[in-house]
Amino acid sequence: MEQTALKIQNLGIGYTSRVVAQHINFTLIPGELCAIVGVNGIGKSTLLRSIAGLQPHLKGTVEIRQKPFEKQAVSERAKEIALVLTEPPATRNLTVRELITLGRQPHTNWWGTLTKADTTKIRESMALFSLEELASRKCFELSDGQLQRVLIARAMAQDTPIILLDEPTTHLDLSHKVEIFKRLQQLAHVHHKTILFTTHEIDLAIQLCDKMLILDGKENPFAAPCELIEKGCFESLFPSELVTFDAATGSFKLKK
Repeated sequence: MEQTALKIQNLGIGYTSRVVAQHINFTLIPGELCAIVGVNGIGKSTLLRSIAGLQPHLKGTVEIRQKPFEKQAVSERAKEIALVLTEPPATRNLTVRELITLGRQPHTNWWGTLTKADTTKIRESMALFSLEELASRKCFELSDGQLQRVLIARAMAQDTPIILLDEPTTHLDLSHKVEIFKRLQQLAHVHHKTILFTTHEIDLAIQLCDKMLILDGKENPFAAPCELIEKGCFESLFPSELVTFDAATGSFKLKK
């Protein structure tokens, strides 16, 4: 049996004064691409932040490669999980190469000295996301799509088995959304990374993801997209008087 990469059991997330979501259960193995979907405010970003340790979860357990979250030091966790948030980096005055190089920080010594292995990983990450020609450009000079590729490349350079991304296609046009999704799929399937990300692009996620987690505030179903469609899980995701889900095409349609 293949080792699990991420196991979430009966997780409750939120803040001391308010529970945002609970009864969250799912398991991912290496090489799987999984999307978290749901309406605004349901807890998608909070779930990612809780898994990454940026805020404590209220109950339940998080296991990273079969080891309880609480038993991992912060330095150890940085070698297991890479996180890409929606906030633009505060280091946008860095060049593309410099920002991607920051991904190697968990692996370097106190002086931040790069080894041959570090530089190889940086070069591979830049090549994978077609960033060689942008290497010397300042990050503030990049388009939104280019910057998103750089941030994911930095996560790739961190060389963790698990990558978490919060809304990686925000503000991108359709072609760039598809490009990012395909690159994430390549990271998972070819490079055997476990990738969990939040998105509002449900139609694209249904087509490209191995698994999906629907945060609905109740049962929070988790399965392969085709299984979720068969169970009718998407049909109650949005108000029925506004949007309907077409199971035959796996897409949402405006109700006229």
